[in-house]
Amino acid sequence: MGLLDQATAPLSRLVVAFAAIHALPGKEIQTLHTTGLDLSRGTLEVQRGLLRHTLCLEELTHQLAADWTTYRHHRWPASSNPHLLVSQKTAVDPDHPAVSIGTLSGALPSGLTLSSLRQDRILNEAAESADPLRLMRLFGITEQTAMRYVTAAHPERTAKLPR
Repeated sequence: MGLLDQATAPLSRLVVAFAAIHALPGKEIQTLHTTGLDLSRGTLEVQRGLLRHTLCLEELTHQLAADWTTYRHHRWPASSNPHLLVSQKTAVDPDHPAVSIGTLSGALPSGLTLSSLRQDRILNEAAESADPLRLMRLFGITEQTAMRYVTAAHPERTAKLPR
Protein backbone atom coordinates (compact mmCIF):
# COMPACT_ATOMS: atom_id res chain seq x y z
CA MET A 1 0.00 0.00 0.00
CA GLY A 2 1.29 3.43 -0.90
CA LEU A 3 4.30 2.06 -2.72
CA LEU A 4 3.68 4.05 -5.88
CA ASP A 5 3.27 7.21 -3.79
CA GLN A 6 6.85 6.73 -2.59
CA ALA A 7 8.12 6.27 -6.14
CA THR A 8 7.86 9.67 -7.77
CA ALA A 9 9.98 9.45 -10.93
CA PRO A 10 8.46 7.84 -14.06
CA LEU A 11 11.20 5.19 -14.13
CA SER A 12 10.67 4.33 -10.47
CA ARG A 13 6.91 4.02 -10.83
CA LEU A 14 7.18 1.73 -13.86
CA VAL A 15 9.83 -0.47 -12.23
CA VAL A 16 7.62 -0.83 -9.14
CA ALA A 17 4.67 -1.82 -11.34
CA PHE A 18 6.70 -4.39 -13.27
CA ALA A 19 8.04 -5.98 -10.07
CA ALA A 20 5.07 -5.62 -7.70
CA ILE A 21 2.16 -6.13 -10.09
CA HIS A 22 3.55 -8.34 -12.85
CA ALA A 23 6.30 -10.00 -10.76
CA LEU A 24 8.92 -9.56 -13.45
CA PRO A 25 12.43 -10.44 -12.28
CA GLY A 26 15.06 -7.75 -12.50
CA LYS A 27 16.82 -9.38 -15.44
CA GLU A 28 13.60 -9.36 -17.49
CA ILE A 29 12.83 -5.75 -16.56
CA GLN A 30 16.36 -4.81 -17.53
CA THR A 31 16.12 -6.34 -21.01
CA LEU A 32 12.64 -5.17 -22.08
CA HIS A 33 12.61 -3.58 -25.53
CA THR A 34 10.62 -0.65 -26.84
CA THR A 35 9.37 -2.84 -29.69
CA GLY A 36 7.82 -5.19 -27.12
CA LEU A 37 5.54 -2.46 -25.75
CA ASP A 38 2.29 -2.02 -27.66
CA LEU A 39 0.26 0.68 -25.94
CA SER A 40 -2.55 0.50 -28.51
CA ARG A 41 -3.16 -3.14 -27.57
CA GLY A 42 -2.11 -2.73 -23.96
CA THR A 43 0.50 -5.49 -24.13
CA LEU A 44 4.15 -5.95 -23.33
CA GLU A 45 6.22 -8.76 -24.78
CA VAL A 46 8.76 -10.23 -22.38
CA GLN A 47 11.63 -12.40 -23.53
CA ARG A 48 12.02 -15.51 -21.34
CA GLY A 49 15.00 -17.40 -22.65
CA LEU A 50 13.99 -18.59 -26.11
CA LEU A 51 10.31 -18.04 -25.34
CA ARG A 52 8.20 -14.91 -25.47
CA HIS A 53 5.54 -14.11 -22.92
CA THR A 54 2.92 -11.46 -23.54
CA LEU A 55 1.71 -9.46 -20.56
CA CYS A 56 -1.68 -7.81 -20.74
CA LEU A 57 -1.19 -4.46 -19.07
CA GLU A 58 -3.93 -3.43 -16.69
CA GLU A 59 -4.92 0.24 -16.57
CA LEU A 60 -2.34 1.36 -14.00
CA THR A 61 0.70 -0.23 -15.65
CA HIS A 62 -0.55 0.89 -19.07
CA GLN A 63 -0.67 4.50 -17.84
CA LEU A 64 2.74 4.24 -16.18
CA ALA A 65 4.24 2.81 -19.39
CA ALA A 66 2.68 5.64 -21.41
CA ASP A 67 4.04 8.19 -18.92
CA TRP A 68 7.50 6.63 -19.13
CA THR A 69 7.60 6.61 -22.94
CA THR A 70 6.51 10.25 -23.03
CA TYR A 71 9.15 11.17 -20.44
CA ARG A 72 11.82 9.18 -22.27
CA HIS A 73 11.01 10.83 -25.60
CA HIS A 74 11.10 14.34 -24.11
CA ARG A 75 14.25 13.70 -22.10
CA TRP A 76 16.24 11.84 -24.78
CA PRO A 77 14.58 12.51 -28.14
CA ALA A 78 17.58 11.29 -30.14
CA SER A 79 18.08 8.06 -28.18
CA SER A 80 18.24 4.99 -30.39
CA ASN A 81 18.69 2.55 -27.52
CA PRO A 82 16.21 -0.29 -28.15
CA HIS A 83 15.73 -1.02 -24.45
CA LEU A 84 12.52 0.26 -22.93
CA LEU A 85 14.17 1.45 -19.73
CA VAL A 86 17.19 3.67 -20.07
CA SER A 87 19.21 5.93 -17.82
CA GLN A 88 21.06 9.15 -18.54
CA LYS A 89 24.12 7.11 -19.51
CA THR A 90 22.51 4.29 -21.48
CA ALA A 91 20.11 6.51 -23.44
CA VAL A 92 22.93 8.11 -25.40
CA ASP A 93 25.49 5.26 -25.42
CA PRO A 94 26.10 4.15 -29.04
CA ASP A 95 26.56 0.54 -27.86
CA HIS A 96 22.91 0.49 -26.66
CA PRO A 97 23.47 -1.24 -23.31
CA ALA A 98 20.63 -2.25 -21.03
CA VAL A 99 20.09 -0.20 -17.89
CA SER A 100 21.98 -1.71 -14.95
CA ILE A 101 20.34 -3.70 -12.17
CA GLY A 102 21.83 -1.12 -9.80
CA THR A 103 19.91 1.64 -11.54
CA LEU A 104 16.69 -0.38 -11.32
CA SER A 105 17.27 -1.15 -7.65
CA GLY A 106 18.13 2.48 -6.97
CA ALA A 107 14.82 3.50 -8.53
CA LEU A 108 12.92 1.62 -5.82
CA PRO A 109 11.79 3.23 -2.57
CA SER A 110 14.21 2.73 0.30
CA GLY A 111 14.33 -0.73 1.85
CA LEU A 112 12.79 -2.60 -1.09
CA THR A 113 14.36 -4.95 -3.58
CA LEU A 114 13.16 -6.20 -6.95
CA SER A 115 13.36 -9.73 -5.65
CA SER A 116 11.25 -9.06 -2.55
CA LEU A 117 8.56 -7.27 -4.58
CA ARG A 118 8.42 -10.20 -7.01
CA GLN A 119 8.24 -12.78 -4.22
CA ASP A 120 5.51 -10.88 -2.39
CA ARG A 121 3.43 -10.65 -5.56
CA ILE A 122 3.73 -14.36 -6.34
CA LEU A 123 2.95 -15.30 -2.73
CA ASN A 124 -0.08 -13.03 -2.78
CA GLU A 125 -1.37 -14.70 -5.94
CA ALA A 126 -0.72 -18.14 -4.43
CA ALA A 127 -2.74 -17.15 -1.37
CA GLU A 128 -5.62 -15.99 -3.61
CA SER A 129 -5.79 -18.89 -6.03
CA ALA A 130 -3.74 -21.85 -4.70
CA ASP A 131 -3.44 -22.94 -8.34
CA PRO A 132 0.15 -23.81 -9.30
CA LEU A 133 -0.70 -23.84 -13.02
CA ARG A 134 -2.01 -20.30 -12.78
CA LEU A 135 1.22 -19.22 -11.08
CA MET A 136 3.29 -20.93 -13.77
CA ARG A 137 1.37 -19.20 -16.58
CA LEU A 138 1.22 -15.79 -14.94
CA PHE A 139 4.78 -15.51 -13.73
CA GLY A 140 6.78 -17.94 -15.88
CA ILE A 141 7.95 -19.99 -12.92
CA THR A 142 8.66 -23.72 -12.81
CA GLU A 143 6.32 -26.35 -11.40
CA GLN A 144 8.53 -26.82 -8.33
CA THR A 145 8.63 -23.11 -7.61
CA ALA A 146 4.87 -22.78 -8.04
CA MET A 147 4.30 -25.64 -5.60
CA ARG A 148 6.64 -24.03 -3.05
CA TYR A 149 4.59 -20.83 -3.19
CA VAL A 150 1.30 -22.72 -2.88
CA THR A 151 2.71 -24.68 0.07
CA ALA A 152 3.89 -21.49 1.75
CA ALA A 153 0.54 -19.79 1.19
CA HIS A 154 -1.61 -22.79 2.18
CA PRO A 155 0.35 -25.10 4.50
CA GLU A 156 -2.90 -26.63 5.81
CA ARG A 157 -3.85 -27.83 2.32
CA THR A 158 -0.52 -29.29 1.37
CA ALA A 159 0.61 -30.87 4.67
CA LYS A 160 -0.79 -34.30 3.71
CA LEU A 161 0.63 -34.39 0.20
CA PRO A 162 3.43 -36.95 -0.40
CA ARG A 163 6.86 -35.43 -0.64
